[in-house]
Amino acid sequence: MTDAILTARPILERFSLVGRTALVTGGGQGIGRAYAHALGEAGAAVAVVDLSLSHANDVVDELKAKHIECFAVQADVSKADDVQAMVDAVVQKWGKLTIGVNNAGIARWSAAETMTEAEWDQMLDLNLKGVFLCAQAEARVMLKAGYGKIINTASMAGTIAVTPQNQVHYNASKAGVIHLSRSMAAEWAPRHIRVNTISPGYTRTKLVDDLLLTPEGQAILPRWMGMTPMARMGEVTDLQGAVVYLACEASDFMTGSDLIIDGGYCAW
Repeated sequence: MTDAILTARPILERFSLVGRTALVTGGGQGIGRAYAHALGEAGAAVAVVDLSLSHANDVVDELKAKHIECFAVQADVSKADDVQAMVDAVVQKWGKLTIGVNNAGIARWSAAETMTEAEWDQMLDLNLKGVFLCAQAEARVMLKAGYGKIINTASMAGTIAVTPQNQVHYNASKAGVIHLSRSMAAEWAPRHIRVNTISPGYTRTKLVDDLLLTPEGQAILPRWMGMTPMARMGEVTDLQGAVVYLACEASDFMTGSDLIIDGGYCAW
């Protein structure tokens, strides 16, 4: 029997992403932008994927200023052809894909009794089907290589029914992401693909700021903070350590897990 402590690489080396390649959907802003910076700073080459090529290119410029190898990809992750082209672009450029971060998504508030079918379909198409399509295309590459990390952005709203905003479609989509990820994790674990989720709590992004600018949002913010033990919103930088951990060698025995990063909101 070998002594794992004595034979393992030094811990900080196990957090390094040097030599790995990553893609981040929704990478042109918000949480995805923070993920792209974190993965690149840890040593990975990063494909910044966004529906807006302009936003993706802006982040690429930021990464290049840090001497991070990167490029921009435009894709609608709810469309299978776009998703396949996205993965093909990474493999064509770098010859491999080792980290897939499926983060693109939307958030809307809408009362369940008046929600339209179109609102429901748009939410589930992007937040749930989009994650499935991306993970599927990424896994096809990773399974051939015999190694890969897939990290999907869920939400604490996938575990609890958040209040007071009405968003059953969003909650359902994120609960679906968590269970989809667990199911894929169990299916692909024997072939060395790890699938995990990060579930942010209330985190300051442009998407959230836009919601909070509404009269409803201005009334909700004090309630959110009163229900959060740390009494503040998260910053996107609060999520960067989690994505690097799930992407690196240090988490190789972790799959099917959901990391909730919410300032204690779910602890009450």
